[in-house]
Amino acid sequence: MEHKLFSSYVVKGVTLKNRIVMSPMCMYSSDQKDGKIRPFHISHYESRAAGQVGLIIVEATAVTPQGRISPYDLGIWSDDHISGLTETVERIHAHGAKAAIQLAHAGRKAELDGPIIAPSAIPYDKMKTPDAMTEEQISETIEAFKLGALRAKKAGFDIIEIHGAHGYLINEFLSPLTNKRTDAYGGSLENRYRLLREIISEIQTVWDGPLFVRISAAEYAEGGNELSDFITLAKWMKKQGIDLIDCSSGAVVPAPIPVYPGYQVPLAEAIRHEANIATGAVGLITSGIQAEEILQNERADLIFVARELLRNPYWPREAALELGTTISGPSQYDRAWL
Repeated sequence: MEHKLFSSYVVKGVTLKNRIVMSPMCMYSSDQKDGKIRPFHISHYESRAAGQVGLIIVEATAVTPQGRISPYDLGIWSDDHISGLTETVERIHAHGAKAAIQLAHAGRKAELDGPIIAPSAIPYDKMKTPDAMTEEQISETIEAFKLGALRAKKAGFDIIEIHGAHGYLINEFLSPLTNKRTDAYGGSLENRYRLLREIISEIQTVWDGPLFVRISAAEYAEGGNELSDFITLAKWMKKQGIDLIDCSSGAVVPAPIPVYPGYQVPLAEAIRHEANIATGAVGLITSGIQAEEILQNERADLIFVARELLRNPYWPREAALELGTTISGPSQYDRAWL
């Protein structure tokens, strides 16, 4: 029997050698003055590519300085960022992996000096109160995502993911818990989707490659979006040309999350079948058998692995051994045994 975890996956002409994706995880390792790639980032991502991950997604990368989650986040708001990102992509490609980048804006969850912005002037828990965005600021932010995508293209990335999850800016617009606007960007679900709709449209003017969106498909709070709302949003995204929904959950507002192995997989499964769009499953997926079950039962199309890849850059090899198969390592390793 073919192990689906190690089968290829093709999206808009980009072929992933397997279904294992390194989920974007902030490393908080950039210099707070410039948001540039450091040697750590290159070794961090290259090691997972050498470990035979099929797709590496570089951590949340801010499209504006004000959009960083922390002062130590990577940035893509300047052409000065392109060279470091290009080197990162080249090192990922050297091991046969594909490279993606997650474009992000932290919104009200930015832990920075100075003013922060959000759809409405509502703080997250005890954090700083943001300024409600003007329509001019909304337009500037949409343009910043477009320019970020253009720089990602120049850096050689194969795939772009838009960060619409975890209570950051786009998620704040999507959720009725955080968006209390009375203009065209607030109120109905369609209006709350407007920012993401316009960001997707603008990115597509400079990018024709695969485009993913990460969402928080459960908000775990009364009055928030429900799964049916996310299925509707996924249908709208598919109509716009989004290729895959990366299904995470939570962090829109402080709320307890019932965490257990594969706890978010049902979200990916429901959206995949109800919206008829490819999905990525993420969240406490730690074994090859678990990943294979998700794929064989058509619950998702790609497996996003996060903390397990932090613990073990060679997790794909362990997953293969667990499934009773083998995978090739880097060519350098093969030569070492000659």
